[in-house]
Amino acid sequence: MNIESLKFPIGHFEQPETVTPEIFADWVKIIADFPKRLIEATDGLTEQQLDTPYRPEGWTVRQVVHHCADSHLNSFVRFKLALTEDNPTIKPYFEERWALLPDGKTLAISSSLKLLEGLHERWAVLLGALTEAERQRTFFHPEHQQEFVLEQYVGFYAWHCSHHLAHITSLKAREGWG
Repeated sequence: MNIESLKFPIGHFEQPETVTPEIFADWVKIIADFPKRLIEATDGLTEQQLDTPYRPEGWTVRQVVHHCADSHLNSFVRFKLALTEDNPTIKPYFEERWALLPDGKTLAISSSLKLLEGLHERWAVLLGALTEAERQRTFFHPEHQQEFVLEQYVGFYAWHCSHHLAHITSLKAREGWG
């Protein structure tokens, strides 16, 4: 397996030209179901397995789980800002540095799994209630020097859920971890 397929086991995110109500609903369902799927994927893993990188020079399974909590918390706040302010400039963060902090490297994953359960429950309710106009609201990302539309960002985060879940499930498959 080459490094690119290990980094992106489901490929890169591809934004559809048009986001239909069906596509949007599918994305919301992926986001809603993510904590359950992540819990299932990590259930029964040993400490040694949790501390195994999903690829050479990559994060460990533990860091991936904690990264999802960090990233999704930031994204939820970005959504709230975009829904309550006019094209706010969001605060970027250094995800690779966050993953190296003690809570990301050594803490049991249970706290992030619990956090994701509550966060995704709220996020899915919020997303499911958005009007068409709200789905078109935006925020500005200074690191990318780009404006993001919430509707498109939902798609990216649905992909993000599946992307990191695949890091874990493909590692388990390669290592034969039942």
